[in-house]
Parts: sequence; structure tokens; C-alpha cells
Amino acid sequence: MWRYKLTHMDNALKIYTLTSALHDAESIRRTTQCFLDTIGIDYGLCDDFGDFGTSDLCLIFVRTGGTEGLFRELLPRLTQKNAGRPFYLLASETNNSLAASLEILSFLRQQGLTGEVVHGKADYVRNRIEQLLSVQRARRRLHGMRLGIIGEPSDWLISSQADSAAIMQHLGISLIDLPIDELVRRAKSVATPDVPYSSGRAEIQAALPGAMSIYEALKAMATDSNLQGLTLRCFDLLTSLHNTGCIALARLNAEGITSSCEGDVPALLSMVVARALLGTSGFQANPARIDVETGEILFAHCTIPFDLVDDYSLDTHFESGIGVGICGHMPEGPVTIFKVSGDLSRHFVCEGELTASQSAPNYCRTQQLIRLCSPQQASCFLTNPIGNHHIIMPGHHRRLIEAFMQDVLSEK
Repeated sequence: MWRYKLTHMDNALKIYTLTSALHDAESIRRTTQCFLDTIGIDYGLCDDFGDFGTSDLCLIFVRTGGTEGLFRELLPRLTQKNAGRPFYLLASETNNSLAASLEILSFLRQQGLTGEVVHGKADYVRNRIEQLLSVQRARRRLHGMRLGIIGEPSDWLISSQADSAAIMQHLGISLIDLPIDELVRRAKSVATPDVPYSSGRAEIQAALPGAMSIYEALKAMATDSNLQGLTLRCFDLLTSLHNTGCIALARLNAEGITSSCEGDVPALLSMVVARALLGTSGFQANPARIDVETGEILFAHCTIPFDLVDDYSLDTHFESGIGVGICGHMPEGPVTIFKVSGDLSRHFVCEGELTASQSAPNYCRTQQLIRLCSPQQASCFLTNPIGNHHIIMPGHHRRLIEAFMQDVLSEK
């Protein structure tokens, strides 16, 4: 029978119980209620494993010792429902709960399966469960996602390849190849669009209608192909359309269609993971200057999602002097820097403080000075980088991102 603490999150967290018949049922009921009340979470409690695997997060509460054999009998059925995911065992301090949980986890590992015992003080257990819930919700958001690759990755991204099989296996994301010629054709056929921007420079004002045509064409391609995100071989547009995709990507990201530059699929993956976990856009940028002694890094790029900035101005694209680039200013404060490799086997994440935005003439237009919280991590960019592009997002989120990547890589 279900016993709910609260009912408005019935599908978020379900706790399935394992209990030895040797223990007094009423006593176990009381200790269970006391334990879960102390943690202070919303849950559904169930003694039946019939719908195991249907909620955002399933915990197995090993309420007493003597339950190891019960779990072993259940395991074949649970393995089918768990689809290679880790098993999360909840253990209290009473009734030999922890001892039985450790034996069960050891057995799982002998079977080539993964798992974790969630145990400790109430605050830790609550925080860990909330973290696991965030991870599982993000994974559900990602599963079934379609990401478009419009044109191949830029020629200079020689280390930024994507393993579509690994991405599908671990994240359930499909990569869809689309020809950049289709974008060019659509952009040329777009009727002169409204231009909701203005610039004091005549060459930028003249380029804005073309930049908006690229936005309209990209958005239509995303709709027609049912894309939730895309990456664009944008430098080709300098010659084919004499314009840039900077405004288009800035707008699409702000509208929830995650979009990366230069056909960089690993950068796009990093951005969609960040959005699924945190509900935020990410700024794709490359390090332009690194001080390994202070941990200060200058990141720069010519576009940034409009929903990340509190102010911006328009300029030309840095390398070419063509089209429209964006000089955006994110609010100063805590940030997280993240990048995952194209086969998901490696990732980098660190926290820092955005101390200033600048607009020096010899860098890409949006420029951020970030001081890492752990200065020694700056050397990782120089000794073991994952490509040149990294994703910057507001707030400190290292622990949650690490938990997500650990969950992804723990699948069997």
C-alpha cells in the first residue's frame, strides 16, 4: 500500500522497501516514518516493486537486515526494469539497514552492476537525493532529443569529433546531419525580415537584415526537422551569404533551442546537458589568455545567448570584419566552466568568478575575465584540454554536473 508524505510529486521519487519478516511490522513502520520525516523529502512509499523504474528516481530502502536474499530473488526482474542504470539503496542507522545495504551493493558489483548506498546525516541524505533527482530529470529531458549538425564541423576542430553511437547509448540523443546549402537557400529566400536591433555604425545596420534572415532560416529548419538543438558551420556563411550566424545563435539559445558555433558537437552536447540540468543557456567561448599562477582566464567569442546578458552592443565579426557580432556583458559573479568530449569519456568542470567583461579590439567581441576558484585548474587547459571551446554558465554547479557525468558513465 502506498503511504504518501505529500502527493503533488507522486512521480518524482518512489521509495521501495525491503523488510525482513522477522521484524515487528508496527515497529518498522514507526522507525521508517521517523527516518523519512527527519530527511524531509517528498516521496511515495511502496512495498511492491511492480512499477519499479517508472518514476524520476527509484530508491530501494533496505529497512532491516536479513533482506539480502529477498533482493537477490528480485534482482532479475529489477534489472530488466532498471535498463542498465545504477541501483540506489537507502540505508538508515537502525535495524542493521546499513549492513544489509553494503552486502547487497557488494553483490551487485559481483554481478557487473553499479549502485550506491545513500546513507549519512539527514542533511547529506536529503541533498544527495535532491541531486539524484535533478540528474534523473535531466536525463529524461535529454532522452529522445534531436540535435542538428548543419554542415560539418569546422576544419580546425581536429579533436572535436562526436561518437553518435555513444551519445545515443548514454544520453538517448540523435544527431541529425543537415546540409548547410539548405540553410543558405532558405536564408536567401526569406522576405526582408523585421530587424529589432539598431546600431550606430552603418555597415552593421546594413548587415542586420541578412543576419535576421539566417535566424529565420535556422529556426524554420529546426522546426521542420523537430530539432531541440543545433550546431552550425558558421564560417561558411562569410563567403556564401557575406554574413554571420552570431545573432541567430544568440536568439535561438534565448528561445530554448540550444545552438553552438562552428559545427562543434561536443560544445553543443555540453550546452544541452547544462540546459537539462540547470535550465540555463551556456556561453560557448575559447580561452584567449591564461595565467596559471593566478587562475585568471580570458574567454572570448563573437556570440552569446541574449538571455545570459544584462547589456550588449553590436559589432562586426572579429576575424573577418563581416556581418554582425555581439559584445555581451554577463553579470559579474559565480560561474561554472564545463566541457564534455564527443564520446562522453572525458569531461572538465570547474567553478570561478566572472570579475569583468571587456571589449578589447584584438579578441572576439564578447570577452569575460574569469578567476578560477581553484587556480591550479588553469593548468588543465594547457596540459589536458578537451578542445578549445568551453561552456560558461552562471552560478556554481560543479557538484551537480559531476554527479550527472558519474551517473552517465556508471551505466552497464
